[in-house]
Amino acid sequence: MFELTGRVALVTGASRGIGRAIAERLAGQGAVVVAAARGENAKPVADAISATGGKAEAVGVDVTDSAALERLPGQIVETHGRLDILVSNAGITRDQLLMRMKREDWDLVLSTNLTAAFTLVQAAMRPMLKQRGGRIITISSVVGQMGNAGQANYAASKAGLIGFSKAIAREVASRGITVNVVTPGLVDTDMTRAIRDKAQADWTEQIPLGRLGTVDDVAAAECFLASDEAAYITGHVLAVNGGMYM
Repeated sequence: MFELTGRVALVTGASRGIGRAIAERLAGQGAVVVAAARGENAKPVADAISATGGKAEAVGVDVTDSAALERLPGQIVETHGRLDILVSNAGITRDQLLMRMKREDWDLVLSTNLTAAFTLVQAAMRPMLKQRGGRIITISSVVGQMGNAGQANYAASKAGLIGFSKAIAREVASRGITVNVVTPGLVDTDMTRAIRDKAQADWTEQIPLGRLGTVDDVAAAECFLASDEAAYITGHVLAVNGGMYM
C-alpha cells in the first residue's frame, strides 16, 4: 500500500518536525526525496534517510528567494529525470494581536507561507504537465479553517493555501495532476513542547481525541494523498486534527 518506488518527491521545510516526517515517510515508501530547507539544515535528514537504505538528497533554499525557488523543480528534473510529488510545507509564524502586528511580520508570513507556494507550484507544474501526472500537496493548518487570536497573518496565509489549492486543482485535473491540502491541528513538535504544561493541557481539552497529534499522523495522511490510492481525490482538504475542527 502507498507504494512510491520510482517517484521523485520534493519536500520544503524538511529539516524538522512535520516536514522531516513527511520526507522520511515518502522515502520509506520508495520515493527519491529531495529535502529542501535553508542552508545545510536538510542535510541531516537526507543523511538519515540514506543511512536506513532510502534515497534522498538535501537542497539548500530560502523559500522567500523566488528566483531560486523557480529554478528548483527544473534542477530536480535535470538530475532525476522527473518530478512526481511536491509537498509545499515550509512555513513560519510571527504571532501578535492585530493592533500590535508590524507590517513586516504580516509580509514575511504571507511571503513564506503563501507566495512561496505559488512560486513553487507554478514551477513544478511545468514538468508535471509534460508528464501528464503528478501530486501536489500543500500543508495548511486548522488555524486557516477556524482562525486563532493573535495569528491573523498566519491564518490568512493558511486559509489562502486552501483557496489557492482548490483553484489549481480545477486547472490541472485534466492532465492527471491532483492538488490537495492537509490541515494539521495541534501537533507535538519542538514548538509546542516549549510551551508550558498548563497551556498544553488547555489545548488538549479542545481536542475530542484527547491528545496532540504527532508528526507521523500528518505524514501518513500526506503519503496517502501522494499515492495511487488517492488518484481520484483532488481539491480536497484532509483535516488531521483529532476532531478539533469539524
